[in-house]
Amino acid sequence: MKDGIVIAEAMHGEVRIHAACTTQLVEEARIHHTAMPTSIAALGRVMTVTAIMASDLKNKKEKVQAVFNGKGPIGTVLAQADGSGNVKGFAANPNVYLVRKDGHLAVGEGIGTDGTLTVTRDMGLKEPFTSTVALQSGEVGDDFAYYYALSEQVPSVVGVGVLVNPQGKVQAAGGLIYQLMPKASEETIEFCEAAAKAQRPVSELIDKGTDLEEVIRTYFPDANVLAHRDVRFYCGCSKEKFMDSLSALHEKDLQEMIDDGKGAEIVCQYCSTKYNFSTEELKEILEKKHRVEDR
Repeated sequence: MKDGIVIAEAMHGEVRIHAACTTQLVEEARIHHTAMPTSIAALGRVMTVTAIMASDLKNKKEKVQAVFNGKGPIGTVLAQADGSGNVKGFAANPNVYLVRKDGHLAVGEGIGTDGTLTVTRDMGLKEPFTSTVALQSGEVGDDFAYYYALSEQVPSVVGVGVLVNPQGKVQAAGGLIYQLMPKASEETIEFCEAAAKAQRPVSELIDKGTDLEEVIRTYFPDANVLAHRDVRFYCGCSKEKFMDSLSALHEKDLQEMIDDGKGAEIVCQYCSTKYNFSTEELKEILEKKHRVEDR
């Protein structure tokens, strides 16, 4: 199934629904980071929900960022997505492989619960909007549901999953979020509660090839599809951008790197691409910095 997001409404507009398939996106992230199963499951879940959040952005340049800091062995898990469907992210420790007693990947243990989820929405204003909530389980879905309820006052059911095969590759990944709109009736609330209890892991449905619209109508037969969105792994880093970062260093630091004579290597945290800068390139950066400061 091709990656993408479907946005729909149901129950006379009282429920808003997002369904996402992110299998290729998460597998590409796994390859870039050479990630082990629990680490990529955690990162994939966070990337999937972040992509869904960004799918509602009006401006393609607007961004959403989600950061999990739970003090677990995976460390910080960060994902960023924009209004164009570009998604990237990283797990501080991509080498975690923890399994629960029931055989499922121990994502909650990997992320930890002694910490926070911070969501930042950059809407192109002077200051981005940032909200932080305490982690509830580290399983990602529960934590985003808590964020929606506390920070956005939107009761939500968040189902998200990443299925990793025995070879360590991402076999299926996706998410399903449905949210109660203001003034939803008691009947609609009860219907959503029943749907939540009956909900199967979305990664299982995607693994069976279930179409996203069908995933939605499995729980909301009267759903009306509003939009389809593309989604993809895309970092956007370049040597030029990292050159700008080097130029922001203090002159003393640049001179020390030049004197060392070994040049510099920068590794992008989002896609693990390595960029090498020779001593001559570092000299050019320092000289350009001098010219700018002398103006």
